[in-house]
Amino acid sequence: MENVLDVVSRSDKVAFYGIADTDGKVTYHRMRGFTEISTSKNPKEYSRQYVDETTERTDVIGYATSMSYNFDEIEGNEVHSDLVKIEEDELVGSAAVREILIVYLNREATAEGTFEARKRSFAVVPDSSGDSTDAMTHSGTFKANGETVVGTATTTDGWQTATFATEEV
Repeated sequence: MENVLDVVSRSDKVAFYGIADTDGKVTYHRMRGFTEISTSKNPKEYSRQYVDETTERTDVIGYATSMSYNFDEIEGNEVHSDLVKIEEDELVGSAAVREILIVYLNREATAEGTFEARKRSFAVVPDSSGDSTDAMTHSGTFKANGETVVGTATTTDGWQTATFATEEV
């Protein structure tokens, strides 16, 4: 019998960026044109060594989750335009916080056409732009600004946008 591994494709974990309209309704737009969206959990640790033990003990007591990003700026892309506005206008505080929705297209939920998803608010922390002579590039970090909300996602337009619903307890 052949030992075949089913490797999860990176493209099955799709990110959507929340943009609010003038009425405050958030639409989650697919994050296209990104060359990097990688997550770092940055665990917070509590370490100590008790006098009657020879080994130090460590517990994880929290996280400072962040996602680094890089993208090639594409004209007409709403996500890119919003991130560039945050960067160029040097927005701060709540004006620089956005929701990011991660949809796991390899994990179908119980209802047909729905998939597992997680949503969280992040502070957008721009870092640099114009690092390439080939395309206008931008980079930075999304830093956690709240708890993760678990739920499901659906779409009506082939995953160009997504709708999020919280998980029923």
